[in-house]
Amino acid sequence: MKSEIKHQKRDKRHRRIRIKISGTSKIPRLCVFRSNLHIYAQLIDDEKRKIILTAGDRELKIKPKKGDIKTEKPGGKKQLSGKSAIAYAVGKLIAEKAIKNKIEKVIFDKGGYAYHGRVEGLAEGARAGGLKF
Repeated sequence: MKSEIKHQKRDKRHRRIRIKISGTSKIPRLCVFRSNLHIYAQLIDDEKRKIILTAGDRELKIKPKKGDIKTEKPGGKKQLSGKSAIAYAVGKLIAEKAIKNKIEKVIFDKGGYAYHGRVEGLAEGARAGGLKF
């Protein structure tokens, strides 16, 4: 019952956000979905209602281990481990695919989730891969 209410609240937040943002073919929307086990990212063209690219942690050939990923933050270095490190790798993967398709700028849609943990890791990975939000 409690998890059902959480999902309803997240859906409500996401609908409220989606009213304000939408992607185009030149500047698509980078949408994030996370479950308990996995994280996925999609580049979406809302004008044509098409998914341009997708990436997920199941596509990663080698999962990062503890201490593999270190990021530069304004407050200093931050070491990612576990699911956050995997999310960072997914962000880099979607950025590589986007750069190959000549997409450099995106609109970030955090999907109703808080910008913290895995969602933040995915965003940092996409920025490190060359995407601009």
